[in-house]
Amino acid sequence: MPWSKIPVDKTENIKAQALRARGKRVITYREAIREALFQALEIDSRVFILGEGVDDPGGIFGTTVGLQDRFGPERVFDIPIAENALTGVAVGAALAGMRPVFVHMRMDFLFLAMDQIVNHASKWRFMFGGKIGVPMVIRSLIGRGWGSAAQHSQSIQGLFMHTPGLKVVMPATAYDVKGLLLSSIADEDPVIFIEHRWLYETVDAVPEEKYLIPLGKGIVRKRGSDVTIVSFSHMVAESLKAAQVLKKEGISVEIVDPRTVKPLDEKIILRSVKKTGRLVVADTGWKTAGVTAEISALVAEKAFQYLKSPVARVSTADTPTPASPVLEEEFYPGVEDIVSSVRKVLQS
Repeated sequence: MPWSKIPVDKTENIKAQALRARGKRVITYREAIREALFQALEIDSRVFILGEGVDDPGGIFGTTVGLQDRFGPERVFDIPIAENALTGVAVGAALAGMRPVFVHMRMDFLFLAMDQIVNHASKWRFMFGGKIGVPMVIRSLIGRGWGSAAQHSQSIQGLFMHTPGLKVVMPATAYDVKGLLLSSIADEDPVIFIEHRWLYETVDAVPEEKYLIPLGKGIVRKRGSDVTIVSFSHMVAESLKAAQVLKKEGISVEIVDPRTVKPLDEKIILRSVKKTGRLVVADTGWKTAGVTAEISALVAEKAFQYLKSPVARVSTADTPTPASPVLEEEFYPGVEDIVSSVRKVLQS
């Protein structure tokens, strides 16, 4: 198998990762996705990409541009607007030994394919005693703004975190999105791969060569001593900005990016909380029964004695996304919400 020859990056902190990437070219998040897809198609003939618009001139915000020209319409192709049916085709292809990458331009469209994802893709390994897997990746995009409203702006990673058999990945940097996407395509189980559109223009040092980042392996984005912030995807960028604001107040923040919602790197979270004694969890999804709730419960169960104050959560309100730009600004959490939550846990 060609995947076994790709080096694995197991670094746990951003300084070590920076050393690994030193001297490498700088590219955008979107370019890193495209490069990972190109390399996956190149090294493994079983990989193919399908989705609405993957062969359009825009190529899913630039992430699939030119792939059909290079690998042909048999391996990179557009599909009808029939999410559940075509997800079923991808599941069947994975069961038959292929490695499909199914692209949904909006995460909301996954609701239309829940039967295939939750009732089939996630369960085959369990129903057949581990003898068969469903090695497929579902790329789904989340974001904010533009008045996309209640049916085109949802971050539903909490629903998939709740489902046994699914893996859920939320990369925050260009370096990570390449290594995690390659790992997801190489994985033997179904992976929900979530990309935030506001990250597409962010840049990072990314090696041209292939590399894997293990699923379930988090990273410390910033060392600190007063409070831990656990955040995902675009909220990592917001957390780093918040840390700069808080630094001026003499507050030392440690930022932990688990990178994958499931499997979750519990050790890196608990280790940080034991050090700082305070925790803020920031996610792009809803608050009730979501990612922030699960991580809060984890710390309550396994590190309660180290907590100096109650856990604070930063998430979207338990309401559908509004269309009005004014209401959107209020609805989506960001730097100010994180800063406020950190101050709150320090004062408790």
